[in-house]
Amino acid sequence: MLDEIEGTEEYNNVGALLGINGIEDSELLGALRRMNPVKKYKTIMRLASTGGPSRGSRADMEKLFPELPAHIRQALSRGELRLADTIIYSIKKVAASRTIKLFETQDTKTIGITSISGAKLSKNSALAVSGIFLLAGVPAGGPNSTPDQIMSTTYDKVELYPAIFTGEFNIKANKKVILPETSIKMFATGNNTTVPLGYYRLDNPRLIQDDVLIEATVELGSTMGLDPNTYLYVGLHGTITTP
Repeated sequence: MLDEIEGTEEYNNVGALLGINGIEDSELLGALRRMNPVKKYKTIMRLASTGGPSRGSRADMEKLFPELPAHIRQALSRGELRLADTIIYSIKKVAASRTIKLFETQDTKTIGITSISGAKLSKNSALAVSGIFLLAGVPAGGPNSTPDQIMSTTYDKVELYPAIFTGEFNIKANKKVILPETSIKMFATGNNTTVPLGYYRLDNPRLIQDDVLIEATVELGSTMGLDPNTYLYVGLHGTITTP
């Protein structure tokens, strides 16, 4: 416990990270008794702090510390894992079935196409999803577009694609809903200069733990007027644990 307390200087919400209920926790009290008065005071102040400096997705992750698996919390407190900003992304072609699965179990991590393999985070990773990007584009190569052409496509606002714009989006992790079936209109940010293009900020950030299946799906009511070579880009923005 003492070593873990000493390794938490960069975090707010330290009590949740250490998995203790408060300063009355018996193991914590034992550690405090062994400290000199100055160190004891500083430690209590750290544990009593619930945040201030942390902002954005970092603050979202710190609020979700109680939901982290114990082994990840312990690795963070010992400095074996750290927190970092990230976007987990995938690019997929619009399917004739009108159902586009943006992360799939057969995916292999490929820079510029998808950032994860098998629709799962890597071991010892946990992602606090603060917001989601959804964009669309049409590669210059037509039906026979090469991977390079797909990667170099300009992915633009969904408002430019009426058949996509009237569809629905949902995302789950390990069958738990992060965002239910929702109109893609919520990604219409082309006239909003306060947020990035195609970005929807979650009012209720959610945690995706390591080794659970991520399911993000777009459902189209129609493909009328949609170029059959249209691709969708999805990005899960947030804070992740990393070595």
